[in-house]
Amino acid sequence: MKQLLAVWGFVCLCALVLGTGVASGQWIEPIVAWGENSSGECNVPAPNEDFVAAAGGVAHSLALKSNGTIAAWGWNAYGQCDVPAPNADFVAVAGGSWHSLGLESDGTIVAWGDTSYGQCDVPAPNADFVAIAGGGWHSLGLESDGTIVAWGDTSDGQCDVPAPNADFVKVAGGSYHSLGLKSDGTIVAWGWNAYGQCDVPAPNADFVAVAGGVAHNLGLRSDGTIVAWGWNAYGQCDVPAPNADFVAVAGGYGHSLALRSDGTIVAWGYDYYGQCEVPAPNADFVAVAGGVYHSLGLRSYDTPVETAFYATLVPEDNAVLLRWMLPGCPGVGLRIYRSLSADGPYSCLTPNPLDPTLSSYVDGTAWPGGTFWYELRAVLDSGAEMVATDTHPSVTVPGTLAFGIRYVMPRNAGLRDPIRDAQSCHGPRDYWLRASRGVAVCPALGA
Repeated sequence: MKQLLAVWGFVCLCALVLGTGVASGQWIEPIVAWGENSSGECNVPAPNEDFVAAAGGVAHSLALKSNGTIAAWGWNAYGQCDVPAPNADFVAVAGGSWHSLGLESDGTIVAWGDTSYGQCDVPAPNADFVAIAGGGWHSLGLESDGTIVAWGDTSDGQCDVPAPNADFVKVAGGSYHSLGLKSDGTIVAWGWNAYGQCDVPAPNADFVAVAGGVAHNLGLRSDGTIVAWGWNAYGQCDVPAPNADFVAVAGGYGHSLALRSDGTIVAWGYDYYGQCEVPAPNADFVAVAGGVYHSLGLRSYDTPVETAFYATLVPEDNAVLLRWMLPGCPGVGLRIYRSLSADGPYSCLTPNPLDPTLSSYVDGTAWPGGTFWYELRAVLDSGAEMVATDTHPSVTVPGTLAFGIRYVMPRNAGLRDPIRDAQSCHGPRDYWLRASRGVAVCPALGA
């Protein structure tokens, strides 16, 4: 029987749970990581700020900065933490077992690390991708036309996308299986199915996000509930009550994670390394990701600064997140305006004025390939308007990006440490293949 070992990485910035309230500072977005840290996978490099997405691998972590660069840290035996130059213009990130992936703003994918099964060899034409995911020894990319491309190890059919390969909006990877979310809210799963991880429970409908673990999966429904299925030895499919108000999901080896609309993270399942124990304060999170035995959360908070207006691309949702700071709003409401040129003209997105105590707004009407400029105006008592800030932030939308969620690699309780044992083998896959067949872990280590 195949060993329960896998990977998957990436996380979503899809959960726009930035709360409301009077803006009073500059947003600092740090990564919080917890669980096993034997390879430094929880030691976020300084400066720990300005991150917009995160992902986990077998014993390494990745995070995307707002300036388009990727930071990677942890176990690096296969160069999975060495982001290729130029480290720029990235809009999404994902992690596999011992490989990593980044999606560039021009729709191309960059992959690095272990490529023993070709998992880093992106098929031609490398273009028009809008989302990425990492599996055990395979990789996946979602094209702008709704098709999925998969490459690398396909010994269990994990790269054979079922027909019709169309209308996909999100993609995720498990150890030896893959998943895609269709535009009609259904989930398609294929590949290794020993634990029923490819058998989506009925009714297969109303899903808005999907995540894969080593041999279990999670689906998020539009009503905020989670459905989990597949391998459940550690209770990783038993969603804690109340199963409600969730906005994002992620999978690890034998644990699961979910983000609530109030900014808290819930984690359950295998917890030997404390990967389910969210550090205090469990608050203000906007994204979540799973590694093999570690977890990651993206937190947002502010510190006092002057009046400002920010725009950030949310690639997984093809949306633009606008945030502002107005110490003492001069009006009775706020309006958001948008233009296709820095010089205008600007069109109103919010004819009904926003509450002046709000500090964020999501523009979900942007489209692929467009560059958008924004203006924030205060509505006065008289009904007249005045520009509230001197800045006109802009964002370029490269494509319809899907919810990023990913996965990680596992270790069986009856085996030695997979990372250290793999170092004595001919490679990571050699170790797992030997273990899965019940033979000696490695010739150098004995039975």
